[in-house]
Amino acid sequence: MSFHDLPLSERLLIARRGTSYFAQRLAELTDEQLAEPTGLVGWSRAHLLAHVGYNAAALCRLLDWAASGVETPMYASAEQRGREIAEGATLSAAALRNLFDHTVARLDEKWRNLPASAWDAQVRTAQGRTVPVSETAWMRTREVWIHAVDLGNGGRFGDFPDVVLGSLLTDIVGMWRRKDLGAGLILAVDGCEPVAVQPDSPPAEKVSGPLAAVVRWAAGRGAVGLGAGGEIPEPPHWL
Repeated sequence: MSFHDLPLSERLLIARRGTSYFAQRLAELTDEQLAEPTGLVGWSRAHLLAHVGYNAAALCRLLDWAASGVETPMYASAEQRGREIAEGATLSAAALRNLFDHTVARLDEKWRNLPASAWDAQVRTAQGRTVPVSETAWMRTREVWIHAVDLGNGGRFGDFPDVVLGSLLTDIVGMWRRKDLGAGLILAVDGCEPVAVQPDSPPAEKVSGPLAAVVRWAAGRGAVGLGAGGEIPEPPHWL
């Protein structure tokens, strides 16, 4: 089952579980450790925390758009988003933790109070896609679960709910297909039929393993617990 097939209440619950998972990893870090680098090029944990906090604020703007009918973009521009993260990373550790707590609470409050009639309202993502505002549950789910791993202190793809892992892989493969990436690549998740990323290209490379390991690799977070019949290839770019 896809994440999007779940009732809205279950989707929001998974997003909240991911937020709690991220918060638990964050609480285990000292203030000094927030200055340390992550696996994301050019980003410290402070950059990552600023991003996750400001992402919640950006999703609040989409919920305001749905509630009022007045267009309220996630960000004024890509430059504004990048500047916000860079400046946020210079905040004190206490201010960054407060930013996370405050924006999480605001987002949860807006989810709880959005009228039922507004959940189908159309809004626009930062990538320019037009989606129902209910998509904010998935947008936040992706952010908090994946970036909990990026904090680099014990978060694991193996801790994700299976429905999140399966939906992440669907998203990633869908993006590769739209961008004509991954020609010849076969993904073989344990217990599932192998899938060709580009069905019309002759098979050349195969990556196989448990769902969590395949998703971790596909998301560019490392190759652990995989088989490839040789050297494991680099995944096509995702994020």
